[in-house]
Amino acid sequence: MNLKLKDKTCIVTGATSGMGKAIAIAFHKAGANLVLSGRNEERGDLLAQNLENSIFLAGDVSEPKYNKKLVEIAIENFGKLDIVSLNAGILGLGNVIDLSIADWHTTLNTNLSSIFYISKYAIPYLEKNNGNILINASIAAFKSFPNHPAYCASKAGSVAVMKQMAVDYAPKIRVNAICPGPVDTPLIWDSAKAFEDPEKAVENAGNTTLLKRLGKPEDIASLALFLVSDDASWITGTAMNIDGGILNT
Repeated sequence: MNLKLKDKTCIVTGATSGMGKAIAIAFHKAGANLVLSGRNEERGDLLAQNLENSIFLAGDVSEPKYNKKLVEIAIENFGKLDIVSLNAGILGLGNVIDLSIADWHTTLNTNLSSIFYISKYAIPYLEKNNGNILINASIAAFKSFPNHPAYCASKAGSVAVMKQMAVDYAPKIRVNAICPGPVDTPLIWDSAKAFEDPEKAVENAGNTTLLKRLGKPEDIASLALFLVSDDASWITGTAMNIDGGILNT
């Protein structure tokens, strides 16, 4: 077993399902101590029970105090913080006319402002350990989708803030983003509701990729593990697409 993250302490948000859960499991297998974040307390508690040296705290990443508490828990329980992996996200479906102002703000706060909140509290500790921040963005940062204005805006913003933090906090902290394409998670099925035939939309998304399939959460977790490990020690300020080649179609 290659324990690339042995003795590292990681915060993983969005850890109760989909890509975030797969990333948490991959980090655990690589030897990390974990502070897990999510809104579903039942799923989060079960995951923490199954992953040694893991703590789960239920909450909403759009709340600054909750992000501060995640960092405090990492320090109180493991004495340091090395990695922050940010995966929490919502869609906020609806075109600009139909989307409510409340849903616009909720989507931006969850997908984008949360990056600012947790980074603000985590960076002083990450600087001590040459740590890194990994943001789970999306190809929606670069490609438009029907009825996803808040989501696309938030993901473009997350790539922009990633690049800016990489400049401000180098060389002590590496900051990168992964930009998944269509991955078989609950989120893609929710996203497909924006289309007339959701099931067909998901099927078409997989078939449109050059590799003719949807991504798996484990595909994303493998890239995440690489980017937070020392194997990627000369990579920062990068938004890395992992999309089965769909942006090339």
